[in-house]
Amino acid sequence: RYGEIFKTHILGCPCVMLASPEAARFVLVTHSHLFKPTYPKSKEKLIGSCALFFHQGDYHTRIRKLVQTSLSPESIKKLIPDIETQVISSLESWVSIGQVINAFHEMKKFSFNIGILSVFGNLENNYREQLKENYSIIEKGYNSFPTRIPGTAYSKALLARQRIQEIISEIICKRKEQKLIEKNLLSHLLNYKDEKGEILTDEEIADNVIGVLFAAQDTTASVLTWILKYLHDDQKLLEAVKAEQMSIYEANEGGKIPLSWNQTRNMPLTHRVILESLRMASIISFTFREAVVDVVYKGYLIPKGWKVMPLFRNIHHNPEFYINPQSFDPSRFEVSPKPNTFMPFGNGVHSCPGNELAKLNMLILIHHLVTKFRWEVEGHESGVQYSPFPIPMHGLPTRFLRDQ
Repeated sequence: RYGEIFKTHILGCPCVMLASPEAARFVLVTHSHLFKPTYPKSKEKLIGSCALFFHQGDYHTRIRKLVQTSLSPESIKKLIPDIETQVISSLESWVSIGQVINAFHEMKKFSFNIGILSVFGNLENNYREQLKENYSIIEKGYNSFPTRIPGTAYSKALLARQRIQEIISEIICKRKEQKLIEKNLLSHLLNYKDEKGEILTDEEIADNVIGVLFAAQDTTASVLTWILKYLHDDQKLLEAVKAEQMSIYEANEGGKIPLSWNQTRNMPLTHRVILESLRMASIISFTFREAVVDVVYKGYLIPKGWKVMPLFRNIHHNPEFYINPQSFDPSRFEVSPKPNTFMPFGNGVHSCPGNELAKLNMLILIHHLVTKFRWEVEGHESGVQYSPFPIPMHGLPTRFLRDQ
């Protein structure tokens, strides 16, 4: 309605909305130094002010490099056996329930466990349970009214955040004593030294661990839930995905041999289904930036201090770039999308460093799901609910069954 650039006060402060690939590239890539990431203070307190995505400049570059190294293809390929174990255990538990379950809630538990795995490696059960319990309290308070009155969701979340910091400090202490040579994110953060020989504080480590767990859970879970829905709604596509995965399953002697990294790189149709799900659902609809100086873009002045929001969803659903953007069509990814028209993980120095791990989770889960199980979606109420990420209505009530 308002074109590719317009201003609004819809969020209680002056915001500039940008809905074109060029504008998104201007803010996130070519002129990213003129725009800083910005989040409400209440949210910063719950994640931790030292977390990667609240910063730019030297500190951001150093921490991002550590996170990227620990989540690089070279590192995550070693996680495949552990991810497979987690996938099979989750699927078995959903089948054994024997009832309709909230698919989104179950995908959240699964994504959290994979997040724990990528951050800590193998973690003792008691620590995992304590982290999970406190993390869910933080989640409930994250988007609530930020008042510190005792008993409120936000107040409880702050206390849970403090407990998580203590748990992580305890784990750090143990890991330092054990002197284990591991390649997970925690060990990268623990072993880091800058050029002056200074190490990261426990607080910096804890904030970044919580930041990664936070970034990994809801987003991955939302996409997985949409994939279930899109495949369920298109049985012909589901059969084609199943055929692709069955050829790998049979090559692995009916699943007796674990998946290899090369096999996960050779699932073209499944990969296109994931990309199209990311485009259609556009889990991250936009990103928050703030102009650090007065900026002129295409003759428009963006005053210092104004919020600037590249709108990914608008770009992903623009018929100029995607024919019939509201229809689910993985074949559109047989050719690469035009530059800056597909940004499910953001763009530039603040793009999501965990995107390869997220896609690997999805590929492994789809492989085991379609080769050994089937699922039925209960009720056909279409629509989207926001929590705050877009998910199918009621979290997609689903029954999982063993494939006979």
